[in-house]
Amino acid sequence: MHFRSLLIIIFLSFAINSFAAKPADSLRLSGEEKHLSNIRKLTNGGENAEAYFSPDGKLVSWQGHWDNNYPADQIWIKPSAGGDAKLVSTGFGKTTCSFFVPGTDRIVWCSTHEHSKDAPPEPDKKLGYVWGLDEYDLFSSNIDGSDITRLTDTPGYDAESAVSPDGKSIVFTSVRNGDLDLYTMDIDGKNVRQLTDTYGYDGGPFFSPDGKWIVFRSHLPKTNPEVRRYRDLFENKMVAPVRFEIQIMRPDGSERRQLTDFGVASFAPYMHPDGKRVVFCTNYGPQKPGQRMPVFNLYMINLDGTGIEQVTFGETFDGFPMWTNDGKQFIWCSNRFGPSSHSTNIFIADWKN
Repeated sequence: MHFRSLLIIIFLSFAINSFAAKPADSLRLSGEEKHLSNIRKLTNGGENAEAYFSPDGKLVSWQGHWDNNYPADQIWIKPSAGGDAKLVSTGFGKTTCSFFVPGTDRIVWCSTHEHSKDAPPEPDKKLGYVWGLDEYDLFSSNIDGSDITRLTDTPGYDAESAVSPDGKSIVFTSVRNGDLDLYTMDIDGKNVRQLTDTYGYDGGPFFSPDGKWIVFRSHLPKTNPEVRRYRDLFENKMVAPVRFEIQIMRPDGSERRQLTDFGVASFAPYMHPDGKRVVFCTNYGPQKPGQRMPVFNLYMINLDGTGIEQVTFGETFDGFPMWTNDGKQFIWCSNRFGPSSHSTNIFIADWKN
């Protein structure tokens, strides 16, 4: 064989093998996103948020709306490998916070549809970035949307729910005692128990995969201006999500402690199956001068508050993270590579420790 031809064959063989060994990961924003590989995009367009795996990792539930299909978020499910989205909620009102019930074909979610078929109005933008504390209640249904059962029926906000890994308990946020506190109840809505009673917002809770902890976000106003701002917004059924810290506690409310002290908006925490670290969304990192909206990325932190590590490196929003129970797959919502700057989509990646 001609020497030049041999060199060409060797070069082509090396190039093909190198390409096969190192496939391009076009949905990764930076080589620094070292924990994420084989990234797949599960949705394409619209507003999609709070996406969570089923216990076996084969399904994903989330809240979203797109192409004017519904005026506000509804609960959907689809296979994590891709496929058609199927509506779970009623199509009326506004929904949030879905979570599969382990050991069953049921799902828990929150909705305003019992109070009005119309979506609740958005808060006045003159008040800044605030969330409305609308008339949500908790519901459970089969994953095909049948057999809807109402679990809460108290005035005001009952939402931000998640289910324990044994499928027996629900943790959620409620205003039923005059403040935003955390509660648990049995999976059928009975035996409600209050876990927190500090003045301020305790919310967004999740059980750890082993059921030994609850991780959540918290804003406890301390100065007089903070207290007045929180009180005035709360009395008008609103809250400002601009300063949250990540906290953990036992499922009975004991051993509560704070993991972060960033003074910014840190939320959506989820504990790794190894029980040693928590991933969460925050605008703790550097912000570009003159940027209109803060940049949110995902970070990890150890249970003792040490070892802060950045996971995503976007310039817009990456949030709502979760692992499968075996820790091999990772899901989150992001503005990366969307058809518009306001499009938030669901992404799944292989997780590399």
